[in-house]
Amino acid sequence: MTTTDPLAPFQWLNVAEAEGGGPLGVIFSVAFFRGLDPAEVVRRFSRGEDSGQESDFGRLNDKAYAFVSETGGGDGGGYVGAFQVGEWCVAIEPHGWMATLHEVVTTLSRGCEVLAVTRHDYAAEHSFEYAIDGTIVTGYPLRHPYERYGSDPDRLNGFMRELGMGLDEPEDDAAAWDAAWEDNYDTAVPRGFALAAKVTGVSFTPDMLDRPMLVGPIVER
Repeated sequence: MTTTDPLAPFQWLNVAEAEGGGPLGVIFSVAFFRGLDPAEVVRRFSRGEDSGQESDFGRLNDKAYAFVSETGGGDGGGYVGAFQVGEWCVAIEPHGWMATLHEVVTTLSRGCEVLAVTRHDYAAEHSFEYAIDGTIVTGYPLRHPYERYGSDPDRLNGFMRELGMGLDEPEDDAAAWDAAWEDNYDTAVPRGFALAAKVTGVSFTPDMLDRPMLVGPIVER
């Protein structure tokens, strides 16, 4: 009997920096919006200042890299690219993490549904946020699935268990904590995107970077 690894399609998002980091590098966010089109997603990130320009991932990445070079990297990537996939709009934020900041995702999700995943190798935490109409429903640090929070922190537990996540805090001994760390350290990012796929039905695959998109600036709140 053969089995399929549910994390395999998302390992391209987990490439170590020493191995090149993959096309998105080691700092990025991807957000999934249901109920908004790409132009409205860009408007929300830009606080109404921009509806986006037709572009591609290469130009988006160049803009983000230039922004990081100009600002020193502490303000994220400064740009977002959005495109439609079925009933969801996917927004890519190279070099950035705004989509999973609590004060940002609650604003982005007003009148719609947003699920966002951030990989940030330098911040010590990768993040997952699922928000509906201005309220965070479920969120957790990707390496600590037992630290869930939100208005309904257990809503995604069934999916999380299917992906092998330990949902209970480790017992109060060093061995248990070490085992939990070992289990989650290398699998956190692929599991986060696998969970996003279960919730949204959208698997974020490398070929999506080849799609035309609307690109616009991110205006900080």
